[in-house]
Amino acid sequence: MKPIYIFKTLLFCTVMMSSKSYSLDTQLKLEGPYMGQTPPGMMAEPFAPGIISKSGWELEGVFAPGMKEFYFTLDRSEYINSKDKKFQPTVIGYRQENNIWKQYIEFPRTGEIVFSPDGKRMHMAKGYKDRLGDGWSERKSLGAMFDRKDWGIMRLSASAKGTYVFDDYKSKDIIRISTLKNGKRQVPKKMGPIVNTGKYTAHPFIAPDESYLIWDSEREEGFGGSDFYISYKQQDGSWGIAINMGDKINSEKDDFYASVTPDGKYILFNRSIGDKGNIDIYWVNAKIIETLRPKE
Repeated sequence: MKPIYIFKTLLFCTVMMSSKSYSLDTQLKLEGPYMGQTPPGMMAEPFAPGIISKSGWELEGVFAPGMKEFYFTLDRSEYINSKDKKFQPTVIGYRQENNIWKQYIEFPRTGEIVFSPDGKRMHMAKGYKDRLGDGWSERKSLGAMFDRKDWGIMRLSASAKGTYVFDDYKSKDIIRISTLKNGKRQVPKKMGPIVNTGKYTAHPFIAPDESYLIWDSEREEGFGGSDFYISYKQQDGSWGIAINMGDKINSEKDDFYASVTPDGKYILFNRSIGDKGNIDIYWVNAKIIETLRPKE
């Protein structure tokens, strides 16, 4: 198992969390949409360089539906002694108030955050939090169908129809899907070889309308590390061929954990930088999704 995937697995498995506070430089005034950042074009760029994306690692940047909240994960590692370090990933949440972005919440990371399309639920691997007024509920379990010890779910993405798509690193890095039928949750099924081909297949993102699915995987035809692939839903309900999303979003490094902003305009993702655990948040114009869509 390559180092970057070991790192991502450790992110999921760790349960030792920190309670220390974190805030951006108090001299900074982040004002306007997208955390005050100038949106990117068709070539991926770091998100909020020097502010959010800095040395070390910052992971899993996501905007909540409504585009007034932004969340990301950072490491709160502390040394227990001179040699041993306690790994402590923590979610930091910012909210736009009077056009200014301010930190309003932080909590231990217990799974990669993906929001339901209506913004009322924050999915976190096998669990979730429901929105309660201006805050969130305690983390709850998705139930016995998902809370299995033999499944290692890192990320679960939900469509507006209630379909769940999620990864499982304990089952040789595969992606499963579970639909709703007459309001009843169906037993998750392994997706076919269109998706489950290659190594380190993980971190799926399903479009709210289920028109496409994005995930990352390492394949022979890729650019070197984990690349992003996309499949478009066909008229018969099946998934089309897996398409490598190209060098505007992929690199020779590991690129992983893509999500489309709720307004549909940008893709946020992670990229490993260098060989010392430096991982940053990047973003790119989501028009790339339509440029790759096969012609009818």
